[in-house]
Amino acid sequence: MLTQLRGERLSEWIASATATDLPSLQRCARHLERDLDAVTAGLSHPWNSGVVEGHVNRIKMLKRQMLGRAGFELPRKRVLLAK
Repeated sequence: MLTQLRGERLSEWIASATATDLPSLQRCARHLERDLDAVTAGLSHPWNSGVVEGHVNRIKMLKRQMLGRAGFELPRKRVLLAK
C-alpha cells in the first residue's frame, strides 16, 4: 500500500487492524481514521514534500549550531550561501 500508492486499500487495512487483539495497532488505526481523506490522498499521490523538509531540517541544524553566537546576518549568510 505504501510503495505502490494504493490508498484506496486503507479502509480495509483499518478494518483488519481494529479486528486484531493488538491495542497499539488498534490505536494507530483509530488515529488514521481521524483524517482519513488526507491519509488516503497521501498514500495515493506520488507528490511529497521531502525536499522542502530536508531544507527545513538543514536550516534548523544551522540555527542550533549557532545558537547565541551571532546576530541575524551570519545565520542569514550561512543559510543562503550553504548548499
